[in-house]
Amino acid sequence: MVMWVTGLSGAGKTTLCRALYHLLKPQLPELILLDGDHIREAYGNDLGYSEAERMTQIKRVQRLARLLAEQGLVVLVAALYAHPELLTWNRQHLRGYVEIYLKASRALVQRRDSKGLYAADGTVRHVVGLDIPWHEPTAPDLVVDADHAPAPEVLARDVVEAVPRLAQLLKPVCP
Repeated sequence: MVMWVTGLSGAGKTTLCRALYHLLKPQLPELILLDGDHIREAYGNDLGYSEAERMTQIKRVQRLARLLAEQGLVVLVAALYAHPELLTWNRQHLRGYVEIYLKASRALVQRRDSKGLYAADGTVRHVVGLDIPWHEPTAPDLVVDADHAPAPEVLARDVVEAVPRLAQLLKPVCP
């Protein structure tokens, strides 16, 4: 199974994935977390942030997620870029694919902007949603309104209850 969490930078993908990981890991020892930033680092930060390089980055994450899922692992992915071709590939090639979209307003991601990505200085920054198009997922399995989401631990439980495959796996954990 592959759970793919996507949304703009600052939407809370990594935070949600960490909360899901901590909730699920005791019942699913085969669960692993792939975060786009960590995968980028694992490859030696050899890519920039242009649209083409983001496509390459996500293709790396996709193929790694597929490899791990094919070995019986449950893969939780936090990934920013959501080009329609990439999400279509996911549905066609990733076992037990579940797509979760953290929908966040520009105001929210700007408020949470710990990396300074949304600074309005007028320069080209290669930021998805500013100078790189954001392709909002068109058919996610679950949409989370990040602007009104509860605390990460509560949201993780809500996600588990909303995704039938997870709810079934964790019946004892989610009363």
